[in-house]
Amino acid sequence: MDATTLQTFTSPVVLFFVLGLLAAFARSDLAIPEAIAKGMSLYLMAAIGLKGGVAVSESGFSLTVAVALIAGIAAGFIMPIFAFWLIRGFGRLDRVNAGAVAAHYGSISVVTFVTAVEILEFQGKPSGGYMVAVMATMESPAILAGLLLARGFGSDDGQSMREMLHEVFFNSSVVLLLGAFAIGLIGGTDGFADVSPFFEAGFKGVLCIFLLDMGLIAARRMMDSRAVTWRLASIAIFLPLVNGAAGTILGTVVGLDVGSAAA
Repeated sequence: MDATTLQTFTSPVVLFFVLGLLAAFARSDLAIPEAIAKGMSLYLMAAIGLKGGVAVSESGFSLTVAVALIAGIAAGFIMPIFAFWLIRGFGRLDRVNAGAVAAHYGSISVVTFVTAVEILEFQGKPSGGYMVAVMATMESPAILAGLLLARGFGSDDGQSMREMLHEVFFNSSVVLLLGAFAIGLIGGTDGFADVSPFFEAGFKGVLCIFLLDMGLIAARRMMDSRAVTWRLASIAIFLPLVNGAAGTILGTVVGLDVGSAAA
């Protein structure tokens, strides 16, 4: 293991997640109040959206950005379909639960994205600011695909479909990420300077505590034998590796730099 890799896995961001895992496995009563965890999630989404918008305001839109957005939307819709097929067959989940889980494999966790971006920056391979917009636009197609798979194509009436589409395109994550991105894009570097002390100084600290909470949640759910079978655990290990490799290859093919393709 080289020095860079060692530094990556021994960074506070990663180690706080490990601490959460170990605390939960040791059955510690350590816990982050739900309201605080929600607040940290909102802070992280607003911060990453703002910084992404500012970065794009500096570099401007280009063909690469447009292609990346189209590729992200397509991937967000297609990946849940493959995941659904695997979860229904090998994972042996019912249609509704398989659709719900499959949506997670097309929708990107903002915390996972932020952690990856931080690690890439630490390694000297920063991703493009426009990847925040790509991440946000993948959210809606993935949720839509998951809902359609769970309910069955063509099984909803008009009212249900309208409600579903409203939830897909106006859920809190999409609204905050794209809204913050737009604010950063409009305000630019000068506008961001006024709020940067709040969004820059506390960012990594909040991320550490949030990942501590994620570690606690992940470990406690893994210990629930009713929720996690060996089949689902195998899929949870296999699919991210496949999707990550496919996304990196796709990003490279459409001309993204190393950091953006990896993110």
